[in-house]
Amino acid sequence: MRSPDSNTDFDVIIAGCGPTGAMLAAELRLHDVRVLVLEKETEPASFARIVGLHIRSIELLAMRGLLDRMLEHGRRRPAGAYFAAIDRPAPEGLDTPYAYLLGIPQPVVVRLLEDHAVALGARVRHGSAVAALEQNDEGVTVRLADGDELRSRWLIGCDGGHSIVRKLIGVAFPGEPTRTETLMGDMEADAPPAEVTDRRVSFRHAGGGVYRVVVPAAELSDRAEPPTIEDVRRSLRALAGTDFGVHSARWLSRFGDATRLAERYRAGRVMLAGDAAHIHPPIGGQGLNLGIQDAVNLGWKLAAEVRGWAPATLLDTYQSERRPVAAAVLDNTRAQTELTSDEPGPQAVRRLLTELMDIDAVNRHLLGKITAIDLRYDFGEGPELLGRRLPDITTGQGSLYARLHRGRGLLLDRTGNLTTGGWSDRVDRLSDPAPGAPSVLLRPDGHVAWLGEHQRDLDDHLARWFGAENQRRPADG
Repeated sequence: MRSPDSNTDFDVIIAGCGPTGAMLAAELRLHDVRVLVLEKETEPASFARIVGLHIRSIELLAMRGLLDRMLEHGRRRPAGAYFAAIDRPAPEGLDTPYAYLLGIPQPVVVRLLEDHAVALGARVRHGSAVAALEQNDEGVTVRLADGDELRSRWLIGCDGGHSIVRKLIGVAFPGEPTRTETLMGDMEADAPPAEVTDRRVSFRHAGGGVYRVVVPAAELSDRAEPPTIEDVRRSLRALAGTDFGVHSARWLSRFGDATRLAERYRAGRVMLAGDAAHIHPPIGGQGLNLGIQDAVNLGWKLAAEVRGWAPATLLDTYQSERRPVAAAVLDNTRAQTELTSDEPGPQAVRRLLTELMDIDAVNRHLLGKITAIDLRYDFGEGPELLGRRLPDITTGQGSLYARLHRGRGLLLDRTGNLTTGGWSDRVDRLSDPAPGAPSVLLRPDGHVAWLGEHQRDLDDHLARWFGAENQRRPADG
C-alpha cells in the first residue's frame, strides 16, 4: 500500500542491518510500512560470536512467532550468573515460561531476523553506506557513499556505536571513553574443570568442553588485527600464572569499556536505536537484547505515525521510555565492571555481594535488571501491573503471546462484554472470561496499558495509545 506521501521512495530507511535494524524493519512491515534497510557490509561477520538472548528478548520473539526458529539454532542454558558472572542460580518461580538463557551465534540471529523482515516485504541493500543526509518537515534525503540519493519520510540510525547517522545529525554522545580493553571468546581448555573454576579468571562453561573466557587484554600482538588465541594465553598467564591449556577458539573478540548514551534519540525526522543510541561493556550480555527491545518499542509507534493514526505524543514516548532504560543498563554495567577488578576494594565488595545474592529478593532484583523482566514504564498512577509486561499466560484459546504475532494491540476481555469498537483495525480482542480478574489492554510490545472492567474507561485508554476511533470500522464481537 502506498503511503500518503508519494514524493518519497520509502516511508522509513533504516541504516544498519544488525539485530536492531532487522527487528525494526520486521516490526514496521507488520503495519505495511515501506521499509529499506541499508547495510554497509557486503558479507556477514567472519566470526560466529555466541550471544545470549535474555528472558525479555525471548518473550518478544515468542510474541512475533520467531522463537521456534531461534531455538533450532541455539542452546538453552540455565538462567543465572548474570550479574558480574557471580555464580548464583536464578530464583525459583519466575513469572515466565521462558526462564532460561538462549545461547546462539550472533550471525544466526541477524540472518533469521533479516529473513523474517524480507519475508514480510522489507528491502535490504548490502554494501550501501550512508554518507550524508538532509531533512525538512516532510522527509529525509539520504546520500549513499556510491553517490545514490534516496528520499524517505523517516531515517532510523541502527548503525552501531560509531553511528554515522548520529554524527550527521549532531547528537552528542557523552560518557566515558575506553580505559581498558578486554578479550572474550569461546574456546576449549585442557586444564581440569575444578582447576579452571578455582582460579581468579572469568571462565564460564558454555557447553561440552567449551568455556566462555573473559580476561583483561595484556599486550596485544597487533591492535589493528583481530585478537588471537596466543593473545588470550598471554593474558591468562599474566593474570593467573597459567594459560589453562586453552585452544581451539570458536570465536574471539576484543572490546573496550566505553560507556556512552546519546543526549537524545530523535532529531527531527531522524531517530536512533540500539548501539547508535547507547554503548557499554558487554558484561551481563545486555547490548544485543537492549537493541531488540528498542526496536519493538519503536516499531509500532513509528508505524502509527506513518499510517496516520498515532496520538500526538506517541512517538515521543519512545525516548521517554527507552532512554531511561539504557541509562539504567549503563549504570549496572559500570557496577559490574568495577566488580571484575582484581583490586582489593572491588574484590571485597564482590565477596559481600556474593553473600547478599543468597537472599532471594536480592538475587531476584539483580536478575530482573539484567533480563529486563522487572521493567515498568511510567504510565501514571494505577495498579502495580500497569506499565509492566504481561507474561505469556495460557488462555482458553491457547498462548496469549500467539495472539500478538501481528504486532497489534490486544484486549484480554475477562468480562465477555467489552469491545474494541472503532479501534478494531488496530487492536484485537480475546474473550477469556475469568470472574474477579480485571480485563487488560496490551500494547503491541506486550506492556499493560490499562486494567479494569468498564467500557468508558477502556475507550479513554484506547484513544490514548491507539489514536482516534475509526467510525467506519464495525465494532468487534
